Amino acid sequence: MTKQTHITRETVPENRRMAITEKLFGDHFPICLEPATYSFADRLAKDYHSDCWEFYLLSNGGFYMASLSDQRFHVTCDNHFEGDLSADALGTTICLYAYSHLSFSGMPELADTCNEHYHMLREFMLQYPEVRAILVATD
Repeated sequence: MTKQTHITRETVPENRRMAITEKLFGDHFPICLEPATYSFADRLAKDYHSDCWEFYLLSNGGFYMASLSDQRFHVTCDNHFEGDLSADALGTTICLYAYSHLSFSGMPELADTCNEHYHMLREFMLQYPEVRAILVATD
């Protein structure tokens, strides 16, 4: 039996964002991952409008982004999930969408990296208060 470890998150300071994302994703972050994340936010949450985002590093090596908004967003997914998520849960959800989508890209290095980050973020999400909604939204 494996011991489950609590995964923590740490905010990436704004002055370190470029260095951190380059280390984790290389040039793929500004070209592929960041635009995919914002695109999924626009598509899944019609009441989302561009906002300031926070970047987070996870203690298991993962990374995700979330809007700094304090509002809840109404989310509608292609899998017929419809519900309201906090800004942080929305960020988690759309990062999972972006990682999954890009893990099937024709770029092997990006695909492998996104696959790894999908699983690290999913592991973090499993301890999240809105886990059930996120699981249904990403199923």
